[in-house]
Amino acid sequence: MNRFLTVLIALLLPVFLFAQNNSEQLLQELDQTVEDYQLYSDKKEIQINKLKELLPSSSTDIQKYDVYGKLYAEYKSYQSDSALIYARKSFQIAEKLNDIEKLNHARLNLASIMGTLGMYKEATDILNRINITTSPELKGYYFTVNSAVYGYMSDYAASLQEKKKYIVLTKKYRDSSLNYYKPQSSAYIMAKSSTLLDAGKHKETLTLLLNYFPKIAHNSDDRAVIAYIISQAYRQKKDFNQEKKWLTISAISDLQLAKKEYISLRSLAFLMYENGAIDRAYKYIKRSLEDALFCNARLRTYEISKMLPIINEAYQKQNETNRFQLVLFLISVSILSVFLLAVLFLLFKQMKKLSKAKQDLSLANSKLSELNTELNTFNEKLNETNYTLTEANLLKEIYIGRYMDQCSDYIGKLDEYRRKLNVMATTGKMNDLISAVKSKQFVENELAAFLTNFDKTFLQLFPNFIPEFSDLLIDKEAIQLKEGELLNTELRIFALIRLGIKDSAKISTFLRYSVSTIYNYRSQLKNKAAGPREDFEAKVMRIGTNLK
Repeated sequence: MNRFLTVLIALLLPVFLFAQNNSEQLLQELDQTVEDYQLYSDKKEIQINKLKELLPSSSTDIQKYDVYGKLYAEYKSYQSDSALIYARKSFQIAEKLNDIEKLNHARLNLASIMGTLGMYKEATDILNRINITTSPELKGYYFTVNSAVYGYMSDYAASLQEKKKYIVLTKKYRDSSLNYYKPQSSAYIMAKSSTLLDAGKHKETLTLLLNYFPKIAHNSDDRAVIAYIISQAYRQKKDFNQEKKWLTISAISDLQLAKKEYISLRSLAFLMYENGAIDRAYKYIKRSLEDALFCNARLRTYEISKMLPIINEAYQKQNETNRFQLVLFLISVSILSVFLLAVLFLLFKQMKKLSKAKQDLSLANSKLSELNTELNTFNEKLNETNYTLTEANLLKEIYIGRYMDQCSDYIGKLDEYRRKLNVMATTGKMNDLISAVKSKQFVENELAAFLTNFDKTFLQLFPNFIPEFSDLLIDKEAIQLKEGELLNTELRIFALIRLGIKDSAKISTFLRYSVSTIYNYRSQLKNKAAGPREDFEAKVMRIGTNLK
């Protein structure tokens, strides 16, 4: 059994929390709507002024009757005195037109607004003079107005006997109206749900209205009425959370449509009072009273005047309690402040000592940071030097080995060349000897072999030299090698620079070119550099390294 209750609570708790959150969101929306009441009143005034602007251009009585009717509808729940004025003007026009349909409609409007203003005798006199059989289409409206007027009279009745009589008449006329409204119309739904509610059939009322409510437009006057009836059905059901929710929805609709004659916000204020939400109760009842006075809705003003002192007294008591709590809080805060000041004084002394220690530590850290920076810089230079030394050692090792081999080979070739010349001299072939001595072919062949050997050795050390060198130029196709060439003259010049031989005179001796020729080659390639001209040779020195 206990396990079943635990599971049931676990399932229902999220639903309960969601309902609470939803109800609070609605109340927050209502609070904001109450704050913005002037904004909605201004919108209402704009609508009314637009209708008034049509009057000067209304040349016929029918046009004036139509505009007066619209102004009456706008003023009916907004400002009863103005609504009465336009209802009378509509009646006067209807009399001039001598149209029985318009005349009866104007009379019903007059009776309706007089009921709101508390002019019950005048209203009933008008209703008694109407021969509704002459206007069958107005029968539903006729019975509804009668029901509303007698409903006001029952609320305002001084004795229980009169109250009961008016309640009977209210129900009688309301039930009669059901016979003349279309079953799916708002008027029929409102009358039918009120009948069900009076009979205590809250389930049937909710079934009818909860299905109908989503179909109502947000800007419809019926939305607030239907929401209020739903709240009363939940009140019968004793579901006060739902009652509060639907009263809130009704009140929001009333205020956003700038209605000043309403019941939902007043009822919600009393519900807030019963639940202990005194601030909201006071704010809602105060707004309700101001709107009722603006509208001159006497019954609503009377109803609010009975509730206001109760809520106001509770509000004042709460304020007194809040003031006492505030004084107590201030005394507590003052005592605590003295204690905190003493603690702060001790902390201040301690912090001064700590600050001095932090300054000394900060100074030591700064010096340590400077030393670390210098050490890092030194390490970087040392790493660069080590790399340069390692590279230089590798170059020396390869070139020493290669050129020892080449020197040995040259000694052998020179010895062979000497023997060849000796044979020519001993055999008397003086002409051949002179020709051989004058010929440069031997030197040129050896120079070509030397350069080829240099190219192979260099490219063994820097296999990506050519593509990396090309990347340093604007036009990567500027260096064109002939078939069979490993390096050309321009590449050899910068290969020697990469090996550390930067002097043009030394390069000219090595390659057997004039110094001016070497200078021209260097200048031409610098002019083709992709970056700054003066950085070109430094970038060449970084080819084949990680220092790019």
